[in-house]
Amino acid sequence: MASDPGKRLPDAVLFCCNFNQVRSPMAEALMKHLIGTRIFVDSCGLRRARFDPDVDDMEVDPLAAQVMKELGVHLTRHRCKTFAELEDDSFDLVISLTPEAQHRAVELARGRSAEIEYWPTQDPTLTEGSREHRLEAYRQVRDGLAERIVRRFGG
Repeated sequence: MASDPGKRLPDAVLFCCNFNQVRSPMAEALMKHLIGTRIFVDSCGLRRARFDPDVDDMEVDPLAAQVMKELGVHLTRHRCKTFAELEDDSFDLVISLTPEAQHRAVELARGRSAEIEYWPTQDPTLTEGSREHRLEAYRQVRDGLAERIVRRFGG
């Protein structure tokens, strides 16, 4: 159950952040894992990160993929995209995870009946230190997103 039992669940949710490499793919995958197919879920970023297919075998951040794999959720098939690359932009709810994405979400919803929510989410890529210390920052983001998703949508 959603936190407000009288509130109807959206049919389609978009998570957005800056590059669609860490936070929004984690949120998208977590929601699919926790909620299933009851709600269509997608994610995007404001712009594309530099990606070299000759060097990188995946577009998502490797540490994000690792902490999601700890839950049995795989991000290896995720391909980063921008707002402009969305196949469909008719979302009932747009959840932005960064201040920059919040501004774009408001533009997307202008003139539509889409709800906008802002879930400020720490950028774990800014964490310095040992690999384990950085992984812990990613886990905190993952767990915080999972908690918000369950609180907002049930699961």
